[in-house]
Formats: sequence, C-alpha cells, structure tokens
Amino acid sequence: MAENKDQEFLTYKGRPLVRSGKTLYYGSMSDESVVMLQILSTKKEEGMEMASRVSVQMISTDTTKNPAERILKKSEQDGLYNALDIASIWLDRLDKQNGTKAE
Repeated sequence: MAENKDQEFLTYKGRPLVRSGKTLYYGSMSDESVVMLQILSTKKEEGMEMASRVSVQMISTDTTKNPAERILKKSEQDGLYNALDIASIWLDRLDKQNGTKAE
C-alpha cells in the first residue's frame, strides 16, 4: 500500500509549478485561479529544446463553470521565462486585489 506523503512541487516566485507534457500549471489549485502555460513551439539552442512560443491563460479553479467561462485572461509570449513572468504578475495582481499575498 502506498503511503500518503505531502508532495513537494517545484516553485517559481513562491508558487507551485507543475508540468504535464508541454503544459505547465502555475499556482495553487486551492486558490481561486491558476495559470496554464502551453508550449506551442520549440527551437533548438545550444543542443537543447527551448520553448519559443507559449500560450498563457489564467483560469478559474471553479469547476462548476463551463470551460469557456473559466478563462479569465490569455496571452501568447516568446519564451517560457516571459510567459512565467506574465503569469506571476497576473497572480500577484489578483492576490493584491483580494488582499492576500503569495507565500
């Protein structure tokens, strides 16, 4: 029988970052929103595959809404770091608006 252990996630600027294939989820599912980053295209740089175009969508974690209503913001960015920075800004603004702060 497997033991239940608290999973530790990779974090970026104090928020969890979870990857599943070419999709990354940034933020905590217990918050009202998370950001989904989808790698649309990659390019080879110095022998490594790097994300070149990334779709960024802030989505509500409210599963009672239909999928189209859950998308709150969206953007497309060049590179993963630019996408993560936009995601971080969006979540910081939402925390500030709600009077909460990321840990």
